[in-house]
Amino acid sequence: MRTPRLRGRRGLLALVAVLVLAAGTTVAGLLFTRTSAPPRLALPLERVSEVTLPGDSSRFDYASLDPARGLLFIAHLGASEVIEVDVRAGKAVRTIGGLSDVHGVLVVPALHRVYATATGDNQMFTLDEDTGTILRRTATGEYPDGLAYDPARGTVWTTNESGGSETVIDAATGTVRGTVALGGEAGNVAYDPASHMVLVDVQTRNELAVIDPATLAVTRRVPLPGCDHDHGLTLDHRDRLAFVACDGNGRLLTLDLTTWKVTGTSQVGADPDVLAYDPGAHRLYVAAESGWLTTLDVRGQRLTVTGRDHLADGAHVVALEPAGQRSYYPVPHGSGGRPALLTYRATS
Repeated sequence: MRTPRLRGRRGLLALVAVLVLAAGTTVAGLLFTRTSAPPRLALPLERVSEVTLPGDSSRFDYASLDPARGLLFIAHLGASEVIEVDVRAGKAVRTIGGLSDVHGVLVVPALHRVYATATGDNQMFTLDEDTGTILRRTATGEYPDGLAYDPARGTVWTTNESGGSETVIDAATGTVRGTVALGGEAGNVAYDPASHMVLVDVQTRNELAVIDPATLAVTRRVPLPGCDHDHGLTLDHRDRLAFVACDGNGRLLTLDLTTWKVTGTSQVGADPDVLAYDPGAHRLYVAAESGWLTTLDVRGQRLTVTGRDHLADGAHVVALEPAGQRSYYPVPHGSGGRPALLTYRATS
């Protein structure tokens, strides 16, 4: 059974859909643009491999790559485990269990550590990258989801989605350094090495909060006009841009980090979730809950859609190699019906 995130209004929509289906009535008219497919455009990608993953075909969530070692860590939410895949050998090498409803996963190669949010326990787990051993458990706020690492202060930030806060955790010791209240549900979080600030979506307010990690104070709140429920977030540090995915209306906003103004809006697949950016190719990947993948290229600080198509059911997660030539997508059902990791190569 697919286990979507039930985020306030989204949970209500899901409940309405179930009730209407039970009555034998179509829900197409109720969901409006959330389920309407955008125009197709051939993706600039080709599939190069498919690796069968262990476990059942329940939901996957985030994935994080250690590019030097070729190790990809995948949150298998439905199985409460992290799967470690050697992408060079093309095989799963380890399964780390006991992580209740694991959502976020983040590898920090410099520390040889992997961090994972266990939503079922409201905890963040610290794992040894070399052995898979669980080293520490740290209490977070309610419903911890996405993660970000601040190398300047050696801290890991967890977004407590329904808790509406960020928990700031010492990456080495696992102790809590502080909590930042956001005043609304927390979406994804990102560290900006240029400004040394932390940016986080506040999805029930349709705004981006800018946090000073030295004082743990929200220094700016940036409105996001045209966005319904900002959840996905990633940054282009060089061009000083933020990309914000709005899962309520299938839109992607481009935000200028110098002027703090929205400079463009693009249509992506319904219910966009995980974003990944290739700074070398100036290309953004937007993976959606609907299984649609959109690629967009940055030209003159504006985005142009270069591809948009249905990749696979459940393909709402994407991880990139640093050079961007290969991208990785864990899905519940591969070509053989088993859970799989799909690998694609950029063709242009």
